[in-house]
Amino acid sequence: MNYPTDQLFRYTFSDQDVRGELVQLSQSYQRLLQGHDYPAPVQRLLGELMATTALLSATLKFEGHINLQVQGDGPINFIAVNGSHQQDLRGIAHLRSDIADDMNDFRQLFGKAILIITLTPTEGERYQGVVNADANSLAEVVENYFMQSEQLHTRLWLHADGEYAAGMLLQVMPAAGHDRSAFEHLETLTATITANELFALSGAEVLHRLYHQESLELYEVQQVSYHCGCSRERTLDSLASVHPDELRDILQQDGEIVMTCDYCLTEYRFSESDLLGE
Repeated sequence: MNYPTDQLFRYTFSDQDVRGELVQLSQSYQRLLQGHDYPAPVQRLLGELMATTALLSATLKFEGHINLQVQGDGPINFIAVNGSHQQDLRGIAHLRSDIADDMNDFRQLFGKAILIITLTPTEGERYQGVVNADANSLAEVVENYFMQSEQLHTRLWLHADGEYAAGMLLQVMPAAGHDRSAFEHLETLTATITANELFALSGAEVLHRLYHQESLELYEVQQVSYHCGCSRERTLDSLASVHPDELRDILQQDGEIVMTCDYCLTEYRFSESDLLGE
């Protein structure tokens, strides 16, 4: 790619009550996977969930964070991606068992599963929505969530290959009422885009290719980045809940306490003086 990636485009169709979004990820996605020995299906799902979180983060009407998590009783215990209104993302996956590189069936990977979406405003009350994840794909699960929780007809297209991730969203705006003709037309157009095109073309080229005959109002492009948020100070604070005697036992045995961030795998090392002030 020789064009700016890790960007999110938001747009509305001037003469139709439909809004859309496009996100293309490369560096942020690769940074999320860095150091983790995830099998290929998990890499793809994390890319899809990362793209989904970026798309939904752009819909937030407040400053704060959003967390998307799929939990199941299959080989994948859970995958989760955290995002913010500033498009800072991080993610993780936990597995119960080995997964073959050619295992791509969504139901087989997760088993009986749920999608949990948690919204945490900087000011105001936390909200959590849960929907059954019995579907053929992550896109279908999220579409069902919007239909059940917000009664907004939504379509999502997601692609990821371990190197690039991309997603597109179309959503009926409340003003549209029950008239779906405009949405169905735009849905048909958007469904023609391929993963190769989303990975090989710039965002502007994708939008022109799909909607050059439509009246499109494009908003300011947002940068998307990987940001873990862990720090030595926060890690030290988490150790404050451990009883001093337990800390002394570990220090006596190992000489230091090493904590590793589950997300970015950064190691933080603490000596006796760091922890006990002795």
